[in-house]
Amino acid sequence: MSDEEIYLKQIARDMHETLLHIREVVKYMKDAETEVPEKMRRFLMYFHDIHDLRDLYHQGGQEPPVYIRREIEKCDDRLRHLLEDAYADGGAFEKIRQEMSKRSGNKYDHTVLLASPTEQSNETGNGKEDDGAQGSLEGI
Repeated sequence: MSDEEIYLKQIARDMHETLLHIREVVKYMKDAETEVPEKMRRFLMYFHDIHDLRDLYHQGGQEPPVYIRREIEKCDDRLRHLLEDAYADGGAFEKIRQEMSKRSGNKYDHTVLLASPTEQSNETGNGKEDDGAQGSLEGI
């Protein structure tokens, strides 16, 4: 067997191993996305980073710039939109909530929140809407 044939067999073996590893990683990613879609996870990481940036200004005794506070406001509204979509009929979080409501031993009653969106008030079910929105940059 020539050196070229040996090298080609080694390359083929390495490519096959790499393919198996990639398939395994993709399987883990798809499994993780059944709980939290990648879009939501990445958005929350960004929101968290902007929030931390604001806190860095506060720790240094400074008020964060307006553009940081406005970005936090934007992220707050966008998170609400993404959550509404995720909890809409057929959304990723709605499917999880339905699955959880079928299982016993839950600390919280998830069946209450499976009602239509107009009947839902908030997670505590106390009938009062409290999203913390201030309508301005005050308090941020």
